[in-house]
Amino acid sequence: MPDAPGASAPIAVAPVAGAIGAEISGVDLSAELSDDTVGAIRQALLDHLVVFFRDQELTPQQFMAFAARFGRPVPYPFVKGLDEHPEITPILKREEDRINFGGLWHSDTAYLRTPPMGTILYGIEIPPYGGDTEFANQYLAYETLSAPLRRFLDGLTAVHASGKGAVQKTRSGMMEQASAGLKGDELTARHPAVRTHPETGRKALYVNVAHTTHFEGMTEEESQPILDFLFRHQVKADFTCRFRWSPGAVAFWDNRCAQHNPINDYHGFRRLMHRVTLAGKVPA
Repeated sequence: MPDAPGASAPIAVAPVAGAIGAEISGVDLSAELSDDTVGAIRQALLDHLVVFFRDQELTPQQFMAFAARFGRPVPYPFVKGLDEHPEITPILKREEDRINFGGLWHSDTAYLRTPPMGTILYGIEIPPYGGDTEFANQYLAYETLSAPLRRFLDGLTAVHASGKGAVQKTRSGMMEQASAGLKGDELTARHPAVRTHPETGRKALYVNVAHTTHFEGMTEEESQPILDFLFRHQVKADFTCRFRWSPGAVAFWDNRCAQHNPINDYHGFRRLMHRVTLAGKVPA
């Protein structure tokens, strides 16, 4: 029976690592969720930056209904979504594919003027092993920098591009299968190198190796040594967790303060996920 709107729901939230991530149990995401349940999931997301659910069975319509309780689903700019639900992007790696979609550390679509608030990924076909996803806490990435470096970064604007070399390669196979009509290198945006989360008020490092090209007012050559250090620092093991997928698993991460990295270690197996991104606001 679905929860009655406004009724409380006994869900359990169990951290999976010290820095980031929690698994939520006691909720059926296909049901009509109560306001209390939605509120508890939202709070867990704010507290842990990424939350996970196991053993869900979601039709595309149910997946959309769940996502819509947390924000406005928006299409991914480069890959066509499902015909009946364009906001759902199928992420397919076939047995013969060697490159996986988005296969490097990144924050989703930082090259947009309004990057998404969050992303929800639903596992449909999962390989017998491999294909884990790592997540990294960007609050900690910022807070563990020295005070002089934090002050320096607080005044910088980072430039992000959709066509930065390595990331273009990771989406090429998907675009060949279902292009949304763009080439992949058209989009650029400028955002604070350190953004303030609009709900928690905490500062998070907001650069990433997939999309960030340089700092505004500095050349790429001047920017690169600083960025190279930050790219290594922001994904240190003690800022991360690693999620092992299973059929029916769902991951929901806060794109404003977390990065992720899908590991490409399952060649020869098919993997199908459905992804929804939720509209965000201009970073500040």
